[in-house]
Amino acid sequence: MDLLKQRILNDGEALNENVLKVDSFLNHQIDPLLMKEVGQEFINRFEDVEFNKVLTLESSGIAPSVMVGLLLDIPVVFGRKRQSLTLSDDLYTSQVFSYTKQETNTIAVAKKFLSKDDKVLIIDDFLANGEAAGALIDVVEQSGAEIVGVGIVIEKAFQSGGKILRDKGYRVESLARIVSMYDKQVKFVGDN
Repeated sequence: MDLLKQRILNDGEALNENVLKVDSFLNHQIDPLLMKEVGQEFINRFEDVEFNKVLTLESSGIAPSVMVGLLLDIPVVFGRKRQSLTLSDDLYTSQVFSYTKQETNTIAVAKKFLSKDDKVLIIDDFLANGEAAGALIDVVEQSGAEIVGVGIVIEKAFQSGGKILRDKGYRVESLARIVSMYDKQVKFVGDN
């Protein structure tokens, strides 16, 4: 997706060889027009499969997921990382390690929002080692729902997450695949 790649090059910042800062349009401040385009691109890439729910993880996966839900008029469910008084019983839970925050969180989704009758598209902002996507997959599997695919806004293709998920047979569609951030220069898969 050329528009996303251009924003990464213009407004993103490779802090080192593993960390990409995109807080001006995705992870802190959100560019709604870009997210609308991202949502439409996910719809285009998964137009050959039926799904009735989108699942993501709070908080940076919410914006692209909501755009898909809005454009298709389907619900968006997000795994919560923090326990609240309103989210206490009948939960699917899984553990996820955040590389950027260097912490493990328990994510939770209320059982009433995912069932064996659902066909789920998982969407997240980043795919690096596959921890977040793996936790979301675990939650869907606990529910008995069907996973139709995993949509990723930015994949760090030089890390193992994409390969792990693809080797397990999951369909992964990443809108921007980064092959390296050596010397703070972002290079995409397919660049010369």
